[in-house]
Amino acid sequence: MTDNKNHASTAPAYFSVWDLHAYYGESYIVQGVSFNVHEGEILALLGRNGAGKTSTLRAIARMNDPQRAHGEIWLDHQPLHEMKSYQAAQAGCQLVPEDRSIISGLTVEDNIKLAQIAEPIGWSLDRIYELFPRLKERRKQEGVTLSGGEQQMLAIARALARDIKVLLLDEPYEGLAPVIVDEIEKTLNLIKEQGITTIIVEQNAKRALALSDRAVILDIGQVVFDGTAKELLDNDEMRKEYLAI
Repeated sequence: MTDNKNHASTAPAYFSVWDLHAYYGESYIVQGVSFNVHEGEILALLGRNGAGKTSTLRAIARMNDPQRAHGEIWLDHQPLHEMKSYQAAQAGCQLVPEDRSIISGLTVEDNIKLAQIAEPIGWSLDRIYELFPRLKERRKQEGVTLSGGEQQMLAIARALARDIKVLLLDEPYEGLAPVIVDEIEKTLNLIKEQGITTIIVEQNAKRALALSDRAVILDIGQVVFDGTAKELLDNDEMRKEYLAI
């Protein structure tokens, strides 16, 4: 088990979570989670179902009840823990939820433009379409009629349309064919090249680790591993105990 509380509070990092606690309904889910992510890194946040991964992402994005969540969340010296969800988004924290939340009745392009109604604005449409040529081809199509993989691309594109510093991805590979997952991974590597920090929650731990620089494992709402992706791939005991791989 890794004791990383001091690590998260003292190490210089672009993004830091320190002693984070959060609830889902009446259940105490996130129980003192701490970790760091450096600028441009991809971090895999792993663990069994119910370990607290999604609740951690939602707490970071300030989507949990702020009266019941506490701890510190710092993004590029900005205290996200003092913000409401819309303020955290304005500060550059963008969550792509598991359900992708594509807005019914709007075209692909309108879904993207809607994210740019309020300042600060991120990537231009031209830049987004350069990264996602398939979305350009379908820009006049209703967003909810896209395939699962295309909807995931649209959800990521909508996040990039904001002034993004950290991208939070909740189960981005769920329900997608391996060839589509390959495309999503290529996209995430291109995003990484732009210096954007990414935290990915994913049940397909092997694929997430192959993509990531570092990994954190949660178990019953607490951190039990914090290290490089390679260290975790080389640790058979840890992978078998907490990830069943």
